[in-house]
Formats: sequence, structure tokens, C-alpha cells
Amino acid sequence: MTYEAMLLFAVVFIAGYLFDTLTQSRNALTLRHARQAWLFVVVGLYFVWFWMHGGQTLAMKTWHVRLEDAAGKRLGYGRAIARYLLLWMFVLPTLALVEALGLHGWAAMSALLAALLLPPFYAWFDRDLQFIHDRLLGTRIVAA
Repeated sequence: MTYEAMLLFAVVFIAGYLFDTLTQSRNALTLRHARQAWLFVVVGLYFVWFWMHGGQTLAMKTWHVRLEDAAGKRLGYGRAIARYLLLWMFVLPTLALVEALGLHGWAAMSALLAALLLPPFYAWFDRDLQFIHDRLLGTRIVAA
């Protein structure tokens, strides 16, 4: 995840620069929600494109793992998008809860950390060590 985050930093940086250039933004708070939606879509396109074309992001290639469906085939467009959206199934509700409760500082960070740790925690108890989103979609990560 750390290596993937480093690569995504570059993707998000370029997407943010493009957003600022096209919208003439000079402040990160200008059009904040539009920027967040834009970056959500760009990051999604990154993952969906790589999962559909070879089943590996750049970080997955480094770690020699690949994403495939239960039959061992590449993911289709719909399943790749569904997987990306399901990756957020714990994070987005947690962010909404943090906002609704007005949590700040350590309380907000603790809630977000708990949401990020739920999928790996689930995988420990899964019979095939799969994440919950992979179990729900019939996908799996295998050695490449």
C-alpha cells in the first residue's frame, strides 16, 4: 500500500495541476468538492485501467501479484469499477460519520485508521485470506 501510495502521489499531483490549470484555481479550497470528485475519478481510472490491462498496477508488478476473477481471467470493465467502489465501502461512511459528528484531530484520525484496517482484519479470518471486496466480487489476488 505504501508503494502504491507513492505512485498515486504523482498521479494525484498531475491531476491536481491539470484541475487547477483548467479551473484557474489559485487556492486548494476553491472548488474543493469538485476537486475531490475529480481526484476520486482520476484515481479510479488509474486502478480500473491497470486492473483491466494485465491485472496489475505498477506496485503490483513490483510485488509480483496480479488481480483476476475466479476463472483466472482479466477483470471486465464493470467488475473493475465495482471493485474500486467497494474499496471505499468502509472509508467513505467513516468520513461522513467524522463530518457529521464534527470529530477533529486524533478522534478523526482514529476513526479513519479503523476504517482502513477493517479490510485487512477481515482477510485474516477469511478462509482464502481474501479481502471482503474480493470475496463479494469473485476476484482474487494471485502470485504473478
